[in-house]
Amino acid sequence: MKKYLDLYKNELLDNIIPFWMEHSKDQTYGGYFTCLDREGKVYDRDKFVWLQARQVWMFARLYDTVEKHPDWLEMAGLGLSFLKKNGMDKEGNFFFSLNQKGHPLVQPYNIFSDCFAAMAFAAYYKIDPREEYAELALNTFENILRRRENPKGKYNKTYPGTRNLKSFALPMILSNLTLEMEHLLGDERVDEMASGVIREVMGVFYQKESGLILENVFEDGSFSDSFEGRLISPGHAIEAMWFMLDLSNRYGDVELRDKAVACGLKTLEYGWDETYGGIYYFLDSKGYPPEKLEWNQKLWWVHLETLVFLAKGVRHDGQSTMSALV
Repeated sequence: MKKYLDLYKNELLDNIIPFWMEHSKDQTYGGYFTCLDREGKVYDRDKFVWLQARQVWMFARLYDTVEKHPDWLEMAGLGLSFLKKNGMDKEGNFFFSLNQKGHPLVQPYNIFSDCFAAMAFAAYYKIDPREEYAELALNTFENILRRRENPKGKYNKTYPGTRNLKSFALPMILSNLTLEMEHLLGDERVDEMASGVIREVMGVFYQKESGLILENVFEDGSFSDSFEGRLISPGHAIEAMWFMLDLSNRYGDVELRDKAVACGLKTLEYGWDETYGGIYYFLDSKGYPPEKLEWNQKLWWVHLETLVFLAKGVRHDGQSTMSALV
């Protein structure tokens, strides 16, 4: 395990972070360029709000937990100021994307921009505890909860009343967001939120028969035998299982830990390409051809989330099976 720890640490601090420090700053309008080629050349100057927020979180996290490096603090502040100035509409909903100057390009239809913005403000508050950052994080969090039953609101393209489904994505991200904001929400609020998202993730979307997580279920939690209802996203499910491992660790819940480990490993087995290796993007729970045309793509984030899950599984559980997979 030590060799992997050194590999990941050195790759992050000696290669990845210096690359982004050098190439992603927008010194003219603030924020970050995120469309970079391998040499660091900017090939598109549009700014996706969730990526802006993730980068703020990353540099704030590095400054808070790795080293009080002034360049990291400055880098986090560059994105935070841009988000605060340009990121949201008058109702506090965060746009999906902006142009280089910060003018809106795509309406705030996607609640995950808000989730990552809340994480960014909460993380930055840890390193610069001004009340305005706490207020921004908490106000955004409350806005997310207000929208949770209909996240896309007027931008929802689904025709109402015919097949009303609820998505796994929101309870999944809330399980992580709640812990990320624990220092602002307080123990009582975290406990209240955590019990609900654990129940949703491991009770409603988790299927006992298969041991897998569905992406969509009917509003009452029942199975929808449709393209959407049969859809499995291995990356989402495995990512959620390391969120569950963090929650199991917080509460000392061995049953939750073991269930999360079993579900994550089952999903990895189900999603693995036995011929060429790698994890598929989407699959059908009954083995039918998925509706998603990109179903057999193998995305980087899916594999990175799997590495995080396996590393946390070894840390919290120590199974020899997981150690071998890592």
